[in-house]
Amino acid sequence: MPLSPSTASSPPSDAAVSSDLVSESDPPPSSIFPSQTEHSHDPSSTRPVPADTLLSISFNQDFTCFAAATEHGFRIYNSDPFREIFRRNFPSSAIDPPASPSHGGGGSGSGSGGIGLVQMLFRCNILALVGGGRNPQYPPNKIMIWDDHQCRCIGELSFRSEVKSVRLRRDRIVVVLLQKLFVYNFVDLKLLHQIETVTNPNGLCEISCLSNSFVLVCPGLQKGQIRVEHYELKRTKFIVSHDSRIAAMALTQDGRSVATASSKGTLVRIFNTLDGTLLQEVRRGTDRAEIHSLSFSPTAQWLAVSSDRGTVHVFSLKVDLRSLGSNVLPCASESSHPPQSLISSLSLIKGVLPKYFSSEWSVAKFHLQEGSHYIAAFGQKEKTIVIIGMDGSYYLCKFDPVSGGEMTQLEYYNFLNSDELSHD
Repeated sequence: MPLSPSTASSPPSDAAVSSDLVSESDPPPSSIFPSQTEHSHDPSSTRPVPADTLLSISFNQDFTCFAAATEHGFRIYNSDPFREIFRRNFPSSAIDPPASPSHGGGGSGSGSGGIGLVQMLFRCNILALVGGGRNPQYPPNKIMIWDDHQCRCIGELSFRSEVKSVRLRRDRIVVVLLQKLFVYNFVDLKLLHQIETVTNPNGLCEISCLSNSFVLVCPGLQKGQIRVEHYELKRTKFIVSHDSRIAAMALTQDGRSVATASSKGTLVRIFNTLDGTLLQEVRRGTDRAEIHSLSFSPTAQWLAVSSDRGTVHVFSLKVDLRSLGSNVLPCASESSHPPQSLISSLSLIKGVLPKYFSSEWSVAKFHLQEGSHYIAAFGQKEKTIVIIGMDGSYYLCKFDPVSGGEMTQLEYYNFLNSDELSHD
C-alpha cells in the first residue's frame, strides 16, 4: 500500500500530531495479515528474550482475533480456531524511529520493548500501540500507528497525559485520556471532535464498527451517566444508567444498543442509544463484583459478562435490538437482593413483587479462577464463548440456550507458552 505524507491540522493544546499515513486518495487499510507472517517473527523477535509478562489483552472489533501487550512487544492470535498469528519483540535497537519524534518530546523509539496497549483494526496490517510496563517502548502519553507490513510506525499522536485506551474504526481513531476524548480522522490524523468526561481511569469508550454509521459511547460528566454521540445524525444523548459510577460498557455493532454495568456489578442494563429507553435489565448476582467485560453477540441475541467473581455469564436478550422497540422497563435497585431461584419461577406473582424482580438471570455460566482478570466474547461458531485471561489462559466454551447451566469447555490453551500449546 503506497504511503504519502499528509499534513494534519493544528492540534489542540492537549495533543500533537505526526503523520506519514495514506493520502485522501488512497484506500483505507484493509489488507489481511499476509500468510507468510503467520507463525513467523520479525528479525528482532528471534533474539532471546526473558519470559513475557502480560500488560493488557483485547479483542479486535469482530472478535476474530485478540492481541496481547507484553513487556517485550505484542502478540496477535486467531480466536477460533486458536493459533498464534505472529508476534513482535522490540529490543531498543531493533525498531525504526517513528515518523517524527520531534513532536511530543521525542525519544519515541528508544524504549526497551514494553507495550501497554494494543488495538487492532479488524484483521489488517494497521495497529495502534501505546508504551507501557517497566521499560516502555514508547511514552505512555503517545499513540503510535504501527504498519506491520512495513514493521514501522507511520504516525503518532502525542498528549499531555497518559493514554487510557484507544478505539479504531476504518475511518476514525478515538483516544481516551483521564477526563477527555479525542476523535481523529484516520487518513490524515485531523482532529474532528473533543469530549470532556467524568474521571475515567479505565478508559471506558466503545464505538460502532459498521461503516454506514458512527456511534460513540463514553462516560458523561456525572457519575452513572453515559454519553452517546450519533455522528451521522449529529445528535448527542445522555442516559443516566446507574446510581454509581460506570465500570463497563458494550455497544452493538450497529451502535443502536448499549449495555452498561456499574461499580456495584450486580445489574447490567441495555438501552436504546437513540432515545435512551431501557430495553432490558439482567442480574449477574447479588454480591458486589468488578465487571471486567461486556460483549454482545454479532446478532445481538446474547450478552456475555465476565467479572472478578470468577464467572462468565451468558444472558438471553429478549428485546429485539434490531427493531429497537421503545418499551420502557422498570429499573431495579442494585442494592436489592432477589431470592436464589430464577425470576421465571416467580412470574405468577410478579405484579405484587418489588421492581427488582423484573431483572433476569443468566442462561448459562462458566467458572474460572476467582480474582483473576478475564474478558469474554462470542466465538465464530454458534453458541460458543471465547475467554482470555491475564494469566495467559484461553478457553473455548459452548453453552446450551435450552437447558442452560454450566457451559461445556471445548478447548484450553496457555497462549503465553506457545511451545506447549495443547488441548486440555
